[in-house]
Amino acid sequence: MSTETKMTLDAEMTRRQFMKISGKGLAGLALSASMLKLLGCTSGQVNRGQVATWATPRGLLVVNAGICTDCQRCETNCTTVNDGVASTHNSRIKMSRNLFSNRNGFGMFAQLRDGSHWTSFPDTCRQCDPPPCGMACPVGAITADNNGVKVVNANTCIACGMCVNACPWDMITINTTTGKASKCINCGICVEGCPSGALSIVPWSAVAAAAQREWRG
Repeated sequence: MSTETKMTLDAEMTRRQFMKISGKGLAGLALSASMLKLLGCTSGQVNRGQVATWATPRGLLVVNAGICTDCQRCETNCTTVNDGVASTHNSRIKMSRNLFSNRNGFGMFAQLRDGSHWTSFPDTCRQCDPPPCGMACPVGAITADNNGVKVVNANTCIACGMCVNACPWDMITINTTTGKASKCINCGICVEGCPSGALSIVPWSAVAAAAQREWRG
């Protein structure tokens, strides 16, 4: 087996390992200083459940609520680039809704009696495999592109909303600009525009190299 082939297999195995903990955070995992540095977080943030990871085709998306400032720039950048209009509703990454809905367990200013506070948490597509949204679509408008990213074919989409109802994470929106379903396309513009570093994408090759030391045996 060539070195290149082995690295590819290691990266794919690591991606699948992270898919198992996708969206659940890293709390409970013993991470070394080198892994924490790679993910851009501290052990305290991990132990407090402030760090979540999602296995995307492009790399490991790391969300660190511990340093998120709730500026919502991820939402405005997402829609400005993809739709030409800044819109938190149409954004493929969900921030503002979390502040008020407690959807998926994040963001609600709840439990006032014990002094809880706002937790800002960017939330986005998990790139499920297989994708419930794609399986629910009656016209086959949601498929994986050449990079493995699940995308919506606007020419095929009939905006029936079946994918919206099927997504277990409520990550798909009927876009008010296009009139079609829209979801994250893993473009990375939210990461590039994050001023605090709360969002990052770590290449799978780097994650695999670090994970081998973490999970050996």
